[in-house]
Amino acid sequence: MNDAAPAPTPAPAPRRARVRAPELIGKGGWLNTGGDELTLMDLRGKIVLLDFWTFCCINCLHVLDELRELEEKHRDTLVIVGVHSPKFVHEAEHQAVVDAVERYEVHHPVLDDPELATWKQYAVRAWPTLVVIDPEGYVVAQHAGEGHANAIRTLVEELEAEHEAKGTLRRGDGPYVPPEPVATDLRFPGKAVLLPSGNLLVSDTTRHQLVELEQDGETVVRRIGAEGEVFREPQGLAVLPDGKVVVADTVHHALQLFDPATGAVERIAGTGRQWWQGSPTSGPALEVDLSSPWDVAWWQGKVWIAMAGVHQIWTYDPERGTVEVAAGTTNEGLVDGPAAEAWFAQPSGLAATADRLWIADSETSALRWIDTEGTVHTAVGTGLFDFGHRDGAAGQALFQHPLGVTALPDGSVAVSDTYNHALRRFDPASGEVTTLATDLREPSDAVVVGEDVVVVESARHRLTRLRLPEEAVQVEAVAHRTQREATDVAPGRLRLDVVFQAPKGQKLDQRYGPCTRLLVSSTPPELLLSGEGKGTDLFRELELNPELTEGVLHVSAMAASCDDDPENEYPACHVHQQDWGVPVRITEGGAARLPLILAGMDA
Repeated sequence: MNDAAPAPTPAPAPRRARVRAPELIGKGGWLNTGGDELTLMDLRGKIVLLDFWTFCCINCLHVLDELRELEEKHRDTLVIVGVHSPKFVHEAEHQAVVDAVERYEVHHPVLDDPELATWKQYAVRAWPTLVVIDPEGYVVAQHAGEGHANAIRTLVEELEAEHEAKGTLRRGDGPYVPPEPVATDLRFPGKAVLLPSGNLLVSDTTRHQLVELEQDGETVVRRIGAEGEVFREPQGLAVLPDGKVVVADTVHHALQLFDPATGAVERIAGTGRQWWQGSPTSGPALEVDLSSPWDVAWWQGKVWIAMAGVHQIWTYDPERGTVEVAAGTTNEGLVDGPAAEAWFAQPSGLAATADRLWIADSETSALRWIDTEGTVHTAVGTGLFDFGHRDGAAGQALFQHPLGVTALPDGSVAVSDTYNHALRRFDPASGEVTTLATDLREPSDAVVVGEDVVVVESARHRLTRLRLPEEAVQVEAVAHRTQREATDVAPGRLRLDVVFQAPKGQKLDQRYGPCTRLLVSSTPPELLLSGEGKGTDLFRELELNPELTEGVLHVSAMAASCDDDPENEYPACHVHQQDWGVPVRITEGGAARLPLILAGMDA
């Protein structure tokens, strides 16, 4: 007989809120499934992670990379499903989604949802948004933005244990079926430059290499970098005065230096880690984190960097071996003025002339420039949600997500108008925008070669040589706004709540001061009568201008959570951050509260 007291019954784990997951529907159908249509019932027994993304969005591309390790480690219990939810009109084209899935090496099923049907069912408000569905088909968590991989990994492990015990977990292969590989010399090339030898150097982005081509733009001379070992999705290229080439090594968050004479490659800037808020913004180049450098240009004795991942322009000084921020605040939008106060939105193309650095600012569909005094100007473009294909006076002209800009010999610039499949021209002397060529497939860069211009046709996997035309191509004008529906809000007071729940085993660590940040602004600025600016609380009382009927609220939130272990003097911490651009319509009877989920569930 055992007289020992029975062990105490452990306290039950707190119950999660359980909301039945809406069905997955999308007019474009399914990719990476071998032609099968998937339903949530097909996925019952698996942990499902929905990744709401769009291929223009640099933050979405960061999340794809964040999730790769998780996807591999839990491949027999976890199914990631990409829900492609377009911002731009071009992104609603099915073939463009097919291309993007290959371009960014998406190795899980993808639902093409061009009409945002599933986006609306899940009340998503931002790219990227991650939604976790348990093996019984209930939504158990939602996260917006970047930096959530650790929290999701913890939740997946918890769900595995819980549903293994309940008998509701189904192990085994998921529904992913890889597409057949296609043989081409280039695969989604990004940028190109003319080498002193007369040959062309191309960043072969999806194959993670550089390719040197003869002057015909077709014959391969050599490939640089074993696939995936030296470069990772390289993009921009800039030839230095000594003939060496700086490479924007985008996914490695680094700059590499390639010597065409010897074939040597060395890292000259970046640590390989992605820059986060609070990281240094200047210092020794090999000790400062970068974030998805997309293009580079030589101007005023420095390498200028389109730092797409943080909406800024940086510089690298080769003589001093340092990097620093040159323009931009990390806020996403279109604001001109002194460089330190300007806003950009995923700058992706650079071109230098004697007195200007031209910038293709992709998410605002804008052409912008920095002068020699450090002031930022906008030549074409109005903001995050207006785009199209319209020629004429710059003040009313429209682009659609341009990725490249090229200085032309006559003082004008050619714009690789990527999502319009066109090469456009802006003439600073006349202030006019014209179309030089159409029927290009996602042009991402162009290089002047003699009297010709060689265009990087990224989605046709080739370089295309064009003779600059004497006259512009006539194009029927079209203007668009993003498909996202506006949120109806009441005039007057509006409560903004950014919902953040620290992941299990973590807490908000206030030991060194506030660990949360909230920044609010609006377009137009007069939309907000009060409530704009910075603060450390994740809530804010806003007052909307009743004289306006619509606008956009720009909200940027950050929270840092650390392991909750009092015995650990140096707990691991994780930064969670997201920027929202929320179109709002002011109407009587509209909502008096606007919840934005950074992590967790809105009670």
